[in-house]
Amino acid sequence: MTDDVGRVVVLYGGKSAEREVSLKSGAAVLAALQRAGVEAIGYDPAEGGLVGLEALAPDRVFIALHGRGGEDGTLQGALELLGIPYTGSGVLASALGMDKQRTKLIWQALGLPTPESVMLGPRADWSAVAERLGLPLIVKPVHEGSTLGISIVESRDALEAAYRDAARFDARVMAERFVKGEEYTVTLLAGAVLPAIRVEVPSGFYDYEAKYLSDETRYHLPCGLSGDEEAQLAALCRGAFEAIGAEGWGRVDVMRDSEGRFWLIEVNTVPGMTDHSLVPQSAAHAGIDFDALVLRILATAGERN
Repeated sequence: MTDDVGRVVVLYGGKSAEREVSLKSGAAVLAALQRAGVEAIGYDPAEGGLVGLEALAPDRVFIALHGRGGEDGTLQGALELLGIPYTGSGVLASALGMDKQRTKLIWQALGLPTPESVMLGPRADWSAVAERLGLPLIVKPVHEGSTLGISIVESRDALEAAYRDAARFDARVMAERFVKGEEYTVTLLAGAVLPAIRVEVPSGFYDYEAKYLSDETRYHLPCGLSGDEEAQLAALCRGAFEAIGAEGWGRVDVMRDSEGRFWLIEVNTVPGMTDHSLVPQSAAHAGIDFDALVLRILATAGERN
């Protein structure tokens, strides 16, 4: 494959709140492509925008930008107009995947299980929100990733402060019913569902530090589910992924409650590719090393476009 992909530009960095994670993901992807003999160049669109990208004359683009401006459909639309093949989902699925509320609305319309949620505003009836969703509950920005701005709210009195914290990241903020139980994440790659990972965090909250900085977070592979349960989870995640039109590669995050029911939380259409990231771990368990994983993701650019 490396002979016919041409020049590949890895997009990383950007201007979103997830810039630092993106820089790490992009550096890892770039190194893997270069080890494989691909003519690969790294480019930060925060420095020269689309004009600078076009000047590099890429044959394909590997998107390693996380968050808004890279994962939300805007970049995908620009690349469509420029006629440059790119990795991951297209415009619509990228925009939906970045919007947690609208993703949930689609899942609910299709009868897929996802925790109930309500939108919040500065004049919300905090008591009514707490009564409807129960306590504890989750407050999160609608258009943010890497758990930035997310809080677990234990009391009604703490709800408004949690909203204001989330509103620092996004004008749209939601509250979601809290699912107490085990957390799973499932990778989808070129139509295949890779082994599920069960994430265990000593603090009980898989936040930014647990994702990217802590050495105490545990990733269970195999995940501990029975064969039938993991097959059920895989089918659910495939359905959730395809429901928003996602393709190429991505990750679906799920909670499992004390009664064994799975609840869809969100879709990531450009997951992390750092040394702490989940997709490379799942791929490795399936016998796909990091360099091979990067090449498989790159191949999806040619297949879709």
